[in-house]
Amino acid sequence: MEEALAQSQTSFASGQIVKGTVIEIRSKEVMVDIGYKSEGSVPASEFEDLDEEMKVGDEVDVLILQLEDREGMVVLSHEQAVFKQNWDNIRAICEEGGRIKGRIKSAIKGGLIVNIGVEAFLPSSQIDVNTPSDLDSYVGQAYEFKVVKLNLERQNIVLSRRELIEEERSAQRAKLLDEMVPGDIRNGTVKNLTDFGAFIDLNGLDGLLHVTDMSWGRITHPSQLLVVGQELEVVVLDINKESERVSLGLKQKQENPWENIDEKFPIGEKVSGKVVNLMPYGAFVELEPGVEGLVHVTELSWTKRINKPS
Repeated sequence: MEEALAQSQTSFASGQIVKGTVIEIRSKEVMVDIGYKSEGSVPASEFEDLDEEMKVGDEVDVLILQLEDREGMVVLSHEQAVFKQNWDNIRAICEEGGRIKGRIKSAIKGGLIVNIGVEAFLPSSQIDVNTPSDLDSYVGQAYEFKVVKLNLERQNIVLSRRELIEEERSAQRAKLLDEMVPGDIRNGTVKNLTDFGAFIDLNGLDGLLHVTDMSWGRITHPSQLLVVGQELEVVVLDINKESERVSLGLKQKQENPWENIDEKFPIGEKVSGKVVNLMPYGAFVELEPGVEGLVHVTELSWTKRINKPS
């Protein structure tokens, strides 16, 4: 009697979320008892798999759309109840700057639609550090996102995955800089080639491998030794923690050919070499990779005057 009296005194209003009990499942609707004077109806289409998801006696959250329709029935919605609950939950835990997990639902012009309980927008520029060209490849993937914009009036959410990646990389860079000391040997991947060297990705931290530190031999361009995407071991030469700059070396992994040079090429000994460069004052001859000697223009010939080595 007390329970029935308490139910009879419960107030109901449109827009309210209440718990109901499934009392009948029909082909096009699910009948739900919310403790009101009449039963309520929820469209069967609001349940993804009705046979698997729902059975008589189950409790379900519903939103009251209308207390009485023309037939005196209560009009209910399960989808809108879930949406409102999700939105309230997201609003509570995800103020601007908060984190939330979600799954990519679809690709649209300018970005992706993400299901985080409600639909949110992920702009193309915020998907990754580099804007991807194929958005469809992300559909169905689950990630963690940062809430960068939350509009309560329009119920609009804008997300960023890029900011989280950059934050993680920044933390990784700081950790690597703390751990790293000159002389360390690190694994890296060639990220980019320039005229003056190559940028090596050291698992989140970029280091510069200057062209002069690639080989003891003569190198005019990094592409003579390296290709983008190549994995290699490099030596840490110098670290600037304030600017987050790391200088790397490749030739330092090999023996310096100038060590014990006087033993390998003693004065007075005849040796063979390859002409590698001509200058007005003489010719440079490579005796071995990394070791070049100068033949001055005055030392080229006994028999005639040489004005140019060429």
